[in-house]
Amino acid sequence: MKHRQERIAMLTAYDYLMAGLLDESGVDCVLVGDSVGQVFAGEESTLPVTLDQMIYHARAVRRGLRRALLVVDMPFLTYQISAEEAIRNCGRALRETGAQAVKLEGGYEELARTIRRLVDAGIPVMGHLGLTPQSVHSLGGYRLVGRADAERGRLLAEAERLVEAGCFSIVLEMLPKDLAGAITRKVPIPTIGIGAGPECDGQVLVLPDMLGLNEGFEPGFLKRYAQLAEEVREAVSGYVREVKDGVYPGPEHSYE
Repeated sequence: MKHRQERIAMLTAYDYLMAGLLDESGVDCVLVGDSVGQVFAGEESTLPVTLDQMIYHARAVRRGLRRALLVVDMPFLTYQISAEEAIRNCGRALRETGAQAVKLEGGYEELARTIRRLVDAGIPVMGHLGLTPQSVHSLGGYRLVGRADAERGRLLAEAERLVEAGCFSIVLEMLPKDLAGAITRKVPIPTIGIGAGPECDGQVLVLPDMLGLNEGFEPGFLKRYAQLAEEVREAVSGYVREVKDGVYPGPEHSYE
């Protein structure tokens, strides 16, 4: 798709029903993100998410997909300790979910060596640079990354390192658009942007954010394509009202 200059549409999903709707609507790639910890479980960050949780949600999503590529986020400390543990955990994720690839955050040298081991073992890897949520504490919070010259040079080098390690794609999160564009032109693999401007080869958003379900989250890069939180409130309020008034269930909803 990158070679054809065809844009890649990617969204997150965490359950069977939503996965099926995304697949039917033409999404190219579905990410079971560790953002599940925040938007599904109410955690303050992605750090508490476990591998068992990711496997549970990815298996559900897999059942809803027929054509879209399925990628699973690997949680914090499931791939950083050693290459052997990374192979074991990533292999388990693919084997138990039916996903086609895993996503790992970072581009430092030791991780690149681990990615090479994973790829050599037959495990496709999507990289992730820029704002890496699993490193939120060391980054000093959720912020734009890559404005300083030192950060810019490091990210360009890390993108090349991920390509050399065998990544098939890279997510670029919260980068200045000119830097994301420079990385996109420099690497031969697709870049998927989130808060990284229009020059990436594709875009990804967290599904509850773009559907307007996560009303308290309003970053500048987010476009809401629906306002489902308000629709849900109206629907539930209508149900509650009809139950209390004795309107529902009516004769048409009852059995003789």
